[in-house]
Amino acid sequence: MTIFETTRILSDIRMKTSKVYDCTMIELSKHHAPQGNISVVENNKDVPFEVKRCYYLYDVPGGESRGAHAHKELSQLIIAASGSFTVTLDDGEVKRTFLLNRPYQGLLIVPGIWRTLDDFSSGSVCMVLASHGYDKEDYIRDYDEFIKYKKGRL
Repeated sequence: MTIFETTRILSDIRMKTSKVYDCTMIELSKHHAPQGNISVVENNKDVPFEVKRCYYLYDVPGGESRGAHAHKELSQLIIAASGSFTVTLDDGEVKRTFLLNRPYQGLLIVPGIWRTLDDFSSGSVCMVLASHGYDKEDYIRDYDEFIKYKKGRL
């Protein structure tokens, strides 16, 4: 899938109708040099939105999970900058699980998808690029509320 096709999907999808199949892995550029590799992410080029916020998760204790929420408007690109972890996506009907373990690949998550991050390897770093700044009103943190929202009952 090209970045332009992904951009079209993002603009066409509304939170209540988004599906896990609207989420996709994106291959980032990888530049190899004897001194080490580098991957680059540029707004509206490598990621189909303008990055407004970047944060990372690290030192996640063994057996712990992160995420367990959905966003109404926010899109994200999640990258395993180091180590590995799994991301389970849920649209209220279908679940898909992705193993992230390469720093030159990212998982694009569209609005309206419940996500849970698990199975963090020792020393893993999860970098998240987000389309919006933090807004607590954009979060749905209760799964039953998420299902009601997706079905138009909230």
